[in-house]
Amino acid sequence: MAKTIVITGAGLGLGRALARRFASEGETVVLLGRTFGKVQALAQELGEGHLAVECDVASPDSVRAAFARIAERFAKIDVLINNAAVYEPFKVVDATDAQIAASVTTNLAGPIYCCRSAIPMMGAGGQIINVSSESIVVPFAMLSLYQSSKAGLERFSEALGAEVEELGIRVTTVRAGQMFEVGKDAPAWDPAAAQEFYKRSIAAGVNLRERPISNCENVTGVFRALLDLPPDVQLPHISVSASKA
Repeated sequence: MAKTIVITGAGLGLGRALARRFASEGETVVLLGRTFGKVQALAQELGEGHLAVECDVASPDSVRAAFARIAERFAKIDVLINNAAVYEPFKVVDATDAQIAASVTTNLAGPIYCCRSAIPMMGAGGQIINVSSESIVVPFAMLSLYQSSKAGLERFSEALGAEVEELGIRVTTVRAGQMFEVGKDAPAWDPAAAQEFYKRSIAAGVNLRERPISNCENVTGVFRALLDLPPDVQLPHISVSASKA
């Protein structure tokens, strides 16, 4: 039976790759994104039966409205993938209020808001997959807010897993490495901050130009495997990194 899969940040990158793969395999995908035009175009590309919903996960009201819209179409959901995130290098001393708020609300509060709304729509066999980052354990420079928000997400996932286990819902953290999407535009970072980010990362032993990077389409198999786990098996944490091959 087809699964109903809700994906945040579905308008580009890994989220879009996951949506395309699952739709091609007969699953029903619900595409959440801040820019409605992007998720709407993707839903049209994927064909009839899939749903695009405008949603800024950093806003609890937006999340509530999005899941209310989902409930109008689907009696239940099987999988929630919390993929949306803000990734931008900056030093704390230079950070704007907006940069700090975006990192914390999108990367940590956003998945919490989505889980809160999704759990009542899930039954036994439901799955929540939270996408984390290798930056938690790699000494990148100027990513303190991103790293700490993702570390918080991992701890939240562990606690949530224990909380919803009695409901038959499994929670997995996917700690992902660097990846790219063919045709995706470069991030609109401040040029001076980006240059300093590269220099400071190299000084910390992380050469971003030499590190391997994966095509996000090739990472989708990890998520497929998680969805195909037998019901008596759970995988609370998995790490995925790029290969030099």
